[in-house]
Amino acid sequence: MTDPFRLLAALAAALALSACSTLPSEPPPLATAPAAASPDAAAVATATPARPAAAPVAPATPAAADPPAEAIDPLRPDRPVDLEAPGARTDLWQRVRNGFAVPDLDDELVTRHERWYASRPDYVRRMTERGGRYLFHIVEEVDRRGLPMELALLPFIESAFNPQALSSARASGIWQFMPATGRDFDLRQNLFRDDRRDVLASTRAALDYLTRLFNMFGDWHLALAAYNWGEGNVQRAIRRNEAAGLPTDYLSLRMPAETRNYVPKLQAVKNIVANPAAFGLALQPLENHPFFLAVPIERDIDVALVVELAGITAEEFHQLNPQLNKPVILAAGTPQVLLPYDNAGAFVRRLAAHRGPLASWTAWTVPRTVRPAEAAKLAGVSEAQLVQINRIPAGMLVKAGSTLLVPRSAQRTADVPPQVADNAVIALTPERPPLRRVVYRARANDTVASVARRFGQSAANVARWNDVSTKARFAPGATVIVYVPQTATAAAPRRQAASAGTTRSAAKAAPPPRAAKAPARRPTR
Repeated sequence: MTDPFRLLAALAAALALSACSTLPSEPPPLATAPAAASPDAAAVATATPARPAAAPVAPATPAAADPPAEAIDPLRPDRPVDLEAPGARTDLWQRVRNGFAVPDLDDELVTRHERWYASRPDYVRRMTERGGRYLFHIVEEVDRRGLPMELALLPFIESAFNPQALSSARASGIWQFMPATGRDFDLRQNLFRDDRRDVLASTRAALDYLTRLFNMFGDWHLALAAYNWGEGNVQRAIRRNEAAGLPTDYLSLRMPAETRNYVPKLQAVKNIVANPAAFGLALQPLENHPFFLAVPIERDIDVALVVELAGITAEEFHQLNPQLNKPVILAAGTPQVLLPYDNAGAFVRRLAAHRGPLASWTAWTVPRTVRPAEAAKLAGVSEAQLVQINRIPAGMLVKAGSTLLVPRSAQRTADVPPQVADNAVIALTPERPPLRRVVYRARANDTVASVARRFGQSAANVARWNDVSTKARFAPGATVIVYVPQTATAAAPRRQAASAGTTRSAAKAAPPPRAAKAPARRPTR
C-alpha cells in the first residue's frame, strides 16, 4: 500500500486553512433529469456484509522528508498545491472573464435567456454554488490547453453542473455524453463505474471533442452547435445553405429549436458572469485554488470506509466521485478518488491507523447461466442480498460470464483484476419466454382444463388469467384470455384457435415498448 505518511507534510499547511465550504446538491438541471445519486446507497445500508476476518494491516514507516507527491491537484500533478501562493486567493470568476475569447452573439434569443436567468436569482445561486466544486479544475484544464474560457461555462448549460444529470436520450454527467460518444472518447461504462459522470475524465473528453469540432468547422459557434446537435447534422445544414447560396454562419443555419437556443443560452450565462450586477445578480466568490485533491487507491476499498475515514458524508463523496456505481472502489479501475481539500489529510492519517480489511465486497464471475437462487448458493450469500445489491429483477436468469457483486470471504480475498474492473457487465435473460396475449371465443363444453390443453398452458394459469376456478366451464361465445409464448408467430395462436372451432380469435400482442423519440440534440454525444 502507498505510504500514507508521505502525504502528511504536504497536507499539514492545507489542513490549517479553510477550503471552500460544502455546497448544496440542488437544483434540477436545465434540460435533464437527475439520476439517482449514489446508485447503491440504499442497498448498502441494508445489505452490507460483515467484514471477514483478516490480518491487521501494518502501518507504513513514516517518510515525512519525502516529497509528498501523492496528495496532488489532479489536473496539475507537476505543481504543488499552495494555498499561500499569491494567486490562490484571487477571484476565480475574474480569471474566467479574462479568458473569454469567443466572438459575442447578439440577438433576441440572448436577451430572452438573460431575462430568464435574471428572474431566477435563487436558481442561479444554486447552480453557481454547485459549479464551484468543479470550476477551478475545469478552468485549469481550459487554460492549460489555451482554449476560450467560455467552454468552462458550458456545463451550466448542459447539466446545471449536476454530475448525476441524465437526459431522456441517456446523455449523462456534467458534459452530457451519450453512451457511444463516451466510449469513442475512452469514457468507460461498466458495472462498477460510468466515466461519463467522472468530473475529470469527462472534462478531458469534452475538451478533446470540442477541440476536434473547432478544427473541423473553424468557428466556435458552429463547434458548439455540433457539440449539441452532432457534427453530421451541422455539416448537412452548411451544405444546404451553400447549395442555396445562403450564408453558413450559426445564425443562418436551419436547426432544431434546442440547438438554435444553445449558443444564445451560453452567451447569456457569459454576459451574466461578465457583469452580474447589470442583471441584478451576485455570484458567490470562488477562490483560485482546488476544492478537492486526488488521493491514490492501491487496494480495493469500501466506499463506506472511505467516507468514514475522510470524515465526510456519502453525499459529499458522491458529489466528487459520481462515476462510482457500487459500494466498493476497485483499485484496478479507479486508481484515485477525489476528496475535499480539508478532508484528504484526515483520510490519509486514519487509513494509516486502520486495522483489518479494507473491502467487504468483491466481484464474482458467474460460470454458467443460473437462477439468482443458484447464483447465491454458489457465491455463499443469501438470495435476497444478492438480488438486492445487484438489482436483479424477478423472473430473470443471470447469464454466464456476468459479473456480480458479492461479499468477500476467506475464499475471495484478492483484489479484483483489471480485466474485470474495466469490463464487468451483468447480462440477464427472462427465466420464461415473454408471453403474447390471445383472445379466444369459447365454444360449447369448453372448460378451463380443455382450453389449457388446447393452448399448452396449465389450468391454474388459465384460471388466474380469467379470474375463475380451475374447474370452471365457459359459456359458448365467452371471451377467454390466454397467454402463449412470445416466440410463437402471430399466426400460430390463430391457427391453433381456429382448429378448435372458434367463432373469432385474434393474437393480440401487447404493443412493443415505443422507441423513445430522441430529441434533436447531440445525436452523437
